[in-house]
Amino acid sequence: MNNDLPDRLMVPAVPGLEESYVSRAGLKLSAALRTFALDVSNLIAADLGSNVGGFVDCLLRRGAAKVYSIDTAYGVLAWTLRKDPRVVVMERQNALHTELPERVDLVTIDTGWTKQITILPAARKLLKPTGLIVTLIKPHYESKIAKTQRGVLTPEQSRTELSRVINEIQHSGWTIKAIVQSPIVGQSGNMEFLALLNAED
Repeated sequence: MNNDLPDRLMVPAVPGLEESYVSRAGLKLSAALRTFALDVSNLIAADLGSNVGGFVDCLLRRGAAKVYSIDTAYGVLAWTLRKDPRVVVMERQNALHTELPERVDLVTIDTGWTKQITILPAARKLLKPTGLIVTLIKPHYESKIAKTQRGVLTPEQSRTELSRVINEIQHSGWTIKAIVQSPIVGQSGNMEFLALLNAED
């Protein structure tokens, strides 16, 4: 395994202004969109694992035309998003088996325990050929070691696990354009990362 792989793809986070979203997940996606210089204006997006809707909120505030909000839960999505005409609420939906009436320009992913290698093939089916993915990589959910450490990884362990996941993603036919460390830590202070992907031709 090439342990310096993330270092070649990692980009420094672009500072942003004070922001407020329905959940702190919005801060994570906002930092990624700024850093990747990704303009989502007028795009049709699908958000996998919306939960309260931090990612959805961020996409709408940045001008997305429509967002399919997909989650296995029911009644969790924030009311302000639920009543927004640009949001298509898809509750009690497993993102691994979801079908949409159209292909989307962008898929955002924050699916907790579901590993990247499992969720990315499902996301690919939702994308237009030129579509992009921004996915939140949580090394503590990908790692077997974390289970023996009460769900916590050291920074070194997190980066080692990130290297493994990135290699796995690339070998599955994805091009990783860039990675940024989330400014917001995850469960128990774990490091998290957001990656910008597109499918290889």
